Amino acid sequence: MKWFRLPLGAIQTNCYIITEEDGTCLIIDPGDEGAKLIEWLKNKKLKPAAILLTHAHFDHIGAVDQVRDFFNIPVYLHINEKKWLSDPALNGSQFFPMAEPMRIKPADHFLNKEEKMVLGSFEFFVFETPGHSPGSVSYYFEKEGFIFSGDALFKGSIGRTDLAGGNEKQLLKSIHEKLLSLPEGTWVLSGDGPETTIEEEMDTNPFLNGF
Repeated sequence: MKWFRLPLGAIQTNCYIITEEDGTCLIIDPGDEGAKLIEWLKNKKLKPAAILLTHAHFDHIGAVDQVRDFFNIPVYLHINEKKWLSDPALNGSQFFPMAEPMRIKPADHFLNKEEKMVLGSFEFFVFETPGHSPGSVSYYFEKEGFIFSGDALFKGSIGRTDLAGGNEKQLLKSIHEKLLSLPEGTWVLSGDGPETTIEEEMDTNPFLNGF
């Protein structure tokens, strides 16, 4: 299994593609530039099976409808943000000058608990990691040793908590209980910026000291 990072849009939010040897893939957070993403997938001869959203802020959802409709695939989102895709106030698009107000069609499936998921040949765990937003989740691929943390944890930083439903205390609790409890060698693939590891963030992230 391989993963690819594609920074998309004005904010260069990370979209991730996880691929199997047979060309099937999962798309995590197609935030913008749907035509560019579709062309990239076609050039790689990949067959998307689903879109997984870590949360529903505008910079993570901008290309959802275009990609979903082109490949006819389902979208997964936590139920705590069920209304966010279609509400520019909740998804934040109405507050950022570089974004048009976004009204995305509803997700096809709603996550409502922590569980092991199987989508075709992909097996992974869903962790509820709220704080940056109330429905933030992280997708943990245990066998492969990486986790997609959305905007919960970054290299040297943590997610902002000043948007709708943000809660700093809750975010730090999520990070410490759900993410930092993973094996130290686990790769953290964040919504922005480069990859890091659990060990590196435990040792060097200034936002996590003294919690």
